[in-house]
Amino acid sequence: MNIFVGSLPFSIEEADLRESFEAYGAVDSVKIITDKFTGRSKGFGFVEMPSDEEAQKAIDELNGATVQGRTIVVNKSEPKPEGERRSFNNNRGRDSRGGRGGY
Repeated sequence: MNIFVGSLPFSIEEADLRESFEAYGAVDSVKIITDKFTGRSKGFGFVEMPSDEEAQKAIDELNGATVQGRTIVVNKSEPKPEGERRSFNNNRGRDSRGGRGGY
């Protein structure tokens, strides 16, 4: 099961997050999402656990828990529907070659 973990302290390390979840069972992977320019944590991440039963127990126990002074949010990660993904194409159908056109 893929688990979303939000409201993380910016100082938490992936190893610390892994340790918290390993108390409930095996952990396949841990990824804290970081800003690609600064490298700073964005305050959320994902944990993958192979056993749905152990993952659900971790969610039940850790959701609302306090980690380094912050109350974290833990729930099952659901993939976003295709329509909700952000588009970075700001042209919105305009001529992407620039200029004024008509010359």
